[in-house]
Amino acid sequence: MPKLVECVPNFSEGRRPEVIDAICEAITAEDGVVLLDKEMDHDHNRAVVTFVCHPSKAVDAAFRGYQKAAELIDMTTHSGEHPRMGACDVCPFIPISEVTIEDAVELANKLGQKVGDELQIPVFLYEDAASTPKRRNLAKVRKGQYEGMIDAIANDPTRKPDYGPAKMNLKSGATAIGVRFPLVAFNVYLDTNKKWIADKIADAVRSLRGGYRFCKALGFEIKERDQVQISMNLVNYPKTPVFRVFESIKAEAARYGVNVTSSEIVGLIPNDALLAVSDYYLRLENFSDEQVLENKLAAAGGASGGDKESFYDEVASSSPAPGGGSVAASAGALAAALASMVCRLTVGKKQYAEVKDEMSTIRDKGDVLRAELTQLVETDCEAFNQVMEAFKLPAGDERDQGVEAANKHAADVPLTVMKKSFQVLELAKPVAAKGNENSVTDAGVAGLMGLAAVEGAGYNVKINLTGINDSAFVEKTKAEANEIIDKARALAKEIQELVEAKL
Repeated sequence: MPKLVECVPNFSEGRRPEVIDAICEAITAEDGVVLLDKEMDHDHNRAVVTFVCHPSKAVDAAFRGYQKAAELIDMTTHSGEHPRMGACDVCPFIPISEVTIEDAVELANKLGQKVGDELQIPVFLYEDAASTPKRRNLAKVRKGQYEGMIDAIANDPTRKPDYGPAKMNLKSGATAIGVRFPLVAFNVYLDTNKKWIADKIADAVRSLRGGYRFCKALGFEIKERDQVQISMNLVNYPKTPVFRVFESIKAEAARYGVNVTSSEIVGLIPNDALLAVSDYYLRLENFSDEQVLENKLAAAGGASGGDKESFYDEVASSSPAPGGGSVAASAGALAAALASMVCRLTVGKKQYAEVKDEMSTIRDKGDVLRAELTQLVETDCEAFNQVMEAFKLPAGDERDQGVEAANKHAADVPLTVMKKSFQVLELAKPVAAKGNENSVTDAGVAGLMGLAAVEGAGYNVKINLTGINDSAFVEKTKAEANEIIDKARALAKEIQELVEAKL
């Protein structure tokens, strides 16, 4: 897998969907940043957003979310059930693939400095990024919440932020940025509106009151449901599993003559956490995650939607999409993968010590381009489908405008594939020249695949231009595509010459 980091910013807004939509659009404005989930809660007046990307893009993506939140959320008028201290209240980074805790801590510090300096928001580092042991616990960092922290930040030296001014930003508040293990946000509802019962049960399961070591819990009144809720963060689900906490809540609720009516997961949950629940309640014998169909298919290379064989089958089918545009993007992704592979076979070898830093940089850039081009495989299919949907509109101006817009988008997508595939060629050249000579032909194939991606996507740009009436757009786009093709052919020839000179 490529390098991936997950980021889960929580925003103090759960009642205006348009605000969270604008924040999500800002976060995902750059290619390669993928929105996984967004959850809003009216009573808590809070939203949880989850996105994933290469670590090189994570700080800028999160910062764009902070910027938009600072613009659209005013903490001086905010109210809600959930503890909070800022517009973007917390922003944890979670290592996912080929990213260490130390890497994520570095991201947290970079984001903290940027938010503090450019937005003038007090920033506190927490959990694994905490600057002192006392700041690991988010509840202690957020003590007093927005209102109580106004004086504390200004007057208490122990509450001085890690970054930004030692003064509350009245509109945007303060924020906590951290690094943590994937947590499970888990809520349980009871058939009563008596908040004191929820408080008692929360105390019984939460770590600070002698409950479960990795459970943070609070009781809330959910007025629109006329119920109470125990809201929890299970910060280490293997050591404090969901089923154990759920059973304890059921037992505690029975003491007060009330019942659990339902529960909910906020945001995303790791597969292993749900498998543990299934194993517990079904009393499975000799069960392992290898018995899960999707896991077995993925391991065998047969899972739908992501494996090569399935993609080949889809291309070979009678459906017009995925077609040449998606195949071109796939070729570009493979070219990037080969370039990164040669870099990995170079870095760490004594005879290539002089190019270690350069190859490491190219490797990381290649991983980003591979992820982006892989996403463009799907984006190209979606663009084609949008054109087909536009043609289904009733005849008239609306359909004409819809078809025109859809065709422009369908031309823009392969143009993006061309640009990114050309960037892959730019990486493949130094890899062919300076990378591990035992893998020089792999660099050569990266060059050939990169050129195929550029020229293949170029075909798709041009055929989509034939359905567009905007002559200025057509001329500009065609000229840009032709320029990329000319440069790509020249660069691919240079790569070929480098490779053949070493054979």
